[in-house]
Amino acid sequence: MYSDRVLSGMRPTGRLHLGHYHGVLKNWLRLQNEYQCLFFVADWHALTTHYDTPQMIEENVRDMTIDWLAAGVDPAQATLFVQSRVIEHAELHLLLSMMTPLGWLERVPTYKDQQEKLTEKDL
Repeated sequence: MYSDRVLSGMRPTGRLHLGHYHGVLKNWLRLQNEYQCLFFVADWHALTTHYDTPQMIEENVRDMTIDWLAAGVDPAQATLFVQSRVIEHAELHLLLSMMTPLGWLERVPTYKDQQEKLTEKDL
C-alpha cells in the first residue's frame, strides 16, 4: 500500500489546453502510479472568480472530467471527485477559517493574487 498521498485539484473555469496537460496532467499521470492520488474538480473554488456564471462551472465540471480521462487519468489508480459533492470540504473550511489567523492567509501568494483579481470584479 502507499505510504504517501497526493491531493490535487483544478478549477473548472474553462476548457483544458496544452498548458494544463504539460503543467498538471502529465505529472498526475506519473504520480497516479507512485502514490495514492486524490484528484478533484474544484468547483467551489471556481465560484471565487466565476460567481456570475455558475451554469458555466457546472458544464465545465463534466467536460474537465472527460478530458482527464482522455488524457490518461485512471480511476482504477486514482480517486476522482467533485469538491461540492464532498460535504466534509465545507465543514473543514468552516473549522479552519475559525482557527487560521488572517495574517497567515495574507502571506499566501495565491490568496493575494485572487484578492487583486477580485478588485476588478463587480461585487
